[in-house]
This record gives sequence, C-alpha cells and structure tokens, in this order.
Amino acid sequence: MSEQTITINGTVYDARTGLPVDKKTDTASISESATPVTHPERVHHAHTVHKKTQKSHILNRQVVKDGAPVLQQARPVVKRSPHISKFAPHPSGTPVQRPTRPTMDIAPVSHPMVQKAHAQMAQSQTPKPAAKPSQVIKQEAISEALQKAPSHKASVKEHRSRSKFSRMASIASASLALLLLAGYFAYINMPHLSIRVAAAQAGINASYPEYKPDGYSLAGPIAYGQGEVDMKFASNSGPQNFTIKQTKTDWDSSAVQENYVKDKWGDDYMPYSEHGLTIYAHDGNAVWVNGGILYTIEGDAPLSSSQIRSLATSM
Repeated sequence: MSEQTITINGTVYDARTGLPVDKKTDTASISESATPVTHPERVHHAHTVHKKTQKSHILNRQVVKDGAPVLQQARPVVKRSPHISKFAPHPSGTPVQRPTRPTMDIAPVSHPMVQKAHAQMAQSQTPKPAAKPSQVIKQEAISEALQKAPSHKASVKEHRSRSKFSRMASIASASLALLLLAGYFAYINMPHLSIRVAAAQAGINASYPEYKPDGYSLAGPIAYGQGEVDMKFASNSGPQNFTIKQTKTDWDSSAVQENYVKDKWGDDYMPYSEHGLTIYAHDGNAVWVNGGILYTIEGDAPLSSSQIRSLATSM
C-alpha cells in the first residue's frame, strides 16, 4: 500500500478520491497519474495553505457506488460525567445517580360540572333509609315529649310558690284597700270624732253641723274649754271666716233676746223661726238656743239669712 492507495479487506481504494482501484491496473500508472504536477515557480508556504478554505474530506455517500464498502473510523471513547442525567446508562451496568429535584404534588382538578355530576350520581346511588313503622314513630314522639316536659315535682313546687305568692298578694291588696277605706271614712268622720272628743272634754252635748256654706271648710282643730266648744270655718278663696260657738246655758229664746241680742245689736236684727227654733240674725252673725246649748255665729263672712237658717237647723 502506497500513500496514494488504501487497502481494506483486500480491496484497494484511491486515497484521494476514495474510489476502488482495479487490481489489473498497474500501481505505477496510478501513482503516475495521481502524482500532481508541481510548478517550480509557485511556492506555497504553510501559513498560506492553512489560511485557505479547505474542502471536506468526509466520504460522500452519493459518490460511493452501491455495494462498495464505506470507510468507517473508530469513534473515540469519551468519559461521560456522572452529573449529566440525559446520557444513557453506562455500559458497565452501574446506574447513574441523578440529582434529586423537588417534586410538586399537583393533583388534577376536575371541572365543577363534572364534580356536580359525580355528586348527583353518588346521591342517587346512596340507598335511602327504610321508612319507620307508625308505631315506632309514635313511641319516639312520646319519648321526646316526656324528655322535654318538666318534671311533676317541679310543676307542683312552682304551682305552690305561685299560689303562695298570689295569696300574699291578695292579702296585701285587701289590707291596703281596707286601710284606704278606713282612712277615707276617718277623714270624712274626723270632724264628728273630734267634736265628740271635744264635747266629752268640755262636758256639754256639742254637735257638728251637717250643712256647710259653699266655699268654706273647717280650719284647724276643734277648740274646747270648760262648758264650751268652738269650730272655725274659713273661706277657700279669701280671708273671710266665721266661728260657731256652743256654750252650756239655761236661757230660753226670750232670755237670749233680752240678754244677748238687744245688748249687742240693739234693734238692728232680724228674727227667723225655723223648725221650732227662733233665730236672731244681724249682718252675717246669728244666735239661738236649743236643748240647753247657746249657739252663736260670729265673724266677717257675708252669710245670707238662708245659709244661717240652714246652719242652725243642721246642728
């Protein structure tokens, strides 16, 4: 094998063209024809050759004839890094340790309509509980009602407490009503009670008038002394007032006229006869006698003759 040819598996190939060389052809002629003609005047330096663009020396499969063997060069063995994960496992069978990566647990999310359909299917497939018999439902209702109902003892105790409270309230209301009624009657009968006490203390049979002129009321307590009781009535709208005096006496109407009327009023008076009484009146004042008691009305109240007669007959 020379520099112009290459022998592979007994076949000679041209090193420049890569074509097989016929065995009958003389190697000398091939060498002569393959030897390039050099021109002595042209001098090629190494740096000028390397600067030019060189054609690829890779075997062109289109030029190679069918059935001709193709030159194959052994691929150099490159030591692969164990940190590169995309290479296939090593031929030795040792598994390549890949760096661990954080995994993300992302569960698939189904569509809301799909979820709703699944829920409806599950609900339709769920077996419905069997209906309870009416007797069982009735017993359960009775048991629940008994549990919620208050105990008999509590109801009895509550009823007793309410009854006791109602009884006490009724007694208190009745007592208050009696007190108010007693106070009202005492207020109404207070003058009569007072006059009885005063009459007992004075030692005479004094009385309280059943009639009072309009606009006048009893003013102050009833005064009494030995054989005498005084009651003062005052006007509700002014300073006018009058006093009724009751004194024990043995005079009659004639003695009253001679000893009291003429002595105080002279001939300026007016006699009135009313229910068997002789009443002498003068300028709102009056005097009469009845049952051993001398009654006099004295004051500045402008009492009319009818009011005086009503006062005298009401005592």
